[in-house]
Amino acid sequence: MKQFLIIATALLITACSTTTVPVTVKFPDSPGAVTMQACPALQKLEPGAKLSDVSKTVSLNYETYYECAVKVDGWIEWYNIQKELFNKIN
Repeated sequence: MKQFLIIATALLITACSTTTVPVTVKFPDSPGAVTMQACPALQKLEPGAKLSDVSKTVSLNYETYYECAVKVDGWIEWYNIQKELFNKIN
């Protein structure tokens, strides 16, 4: 019994010391497909547009811009947080 315990202990000690696995850290993927889409182009006015068309186009362009700004700001925030966490690990 004593010999078995000595052999088992020796195997455990040597088995743990010889197994080395290289660990590589990979920068995380983007949070989703929505953040990787380009912002849509703003609408342009046709020549001879009425004042009501101008106000509609301006309103739609403001909406488009602010939706894109929120998306880009979210992307920048996510990237900065992930970069900081990645640098802390390395």
